[in-house]
Amino acid sequence: MIDLGLSKLAIIGVVALVVIGPEKLPKVARMAGTLYGRAQRYLHDVKSEVSREIELEELRNLQKNVQEQAQSIKADVENSIAQNMAEVEQVFRDDDHHHPHDLPGDHFSSTKVEEQSRKAKEFRRKRLVRTSAVPLWYKQRNGGRMHVVSGAARVARFRPRNGKPPASFY
Repeated sequence: MIDLGLSKLAIIGVVALVVIGPEKLPKVARMAGTLYGRAQRYLHDVKSEVSREIELEELRNLQKNVQEQAQSIKADVENSIAQNMAEVEQVFRDDDHHHPHDLPGDHFSSTKVEEQSRKAKEFRRKRLVRTSAVPLWYKQRNGGRMHVVSGAARVARFRPRNGKPPASFY
């Protein structure tokens, strides 16, 4: 870079004063300052754009690596699922060969019906408990809610009333 010391700047100033004149020197200096500022902004913009492009390229490479890893994991999972399915099918085939006299649906159908009827009874019992009328005096005594309160109402209930913090005791 150009090595400009104080003495060189003074010489340039004196030459500019003689060549340009004292009337036009402030305007020329102002213009030189604005041009210098524009050049600095342009260089800064170029540097930031280059760094942005470099970061973008790094992100693209990272995305490509992540996608390749995701594809390999997906392929591994699919292979594992296929192997497990083959093992399960093999077990079912072996089980069918060992017990040919049992029908596969007879034993499970009766237990499914019994379980569904048990679940239906339990659901009806829970629904009856949920929807049955609880006396008001019982709710008041045991702290049951009397009506639904919104979240905003609950926050407002516990918020301090005035905007100032409480005055100090001392």
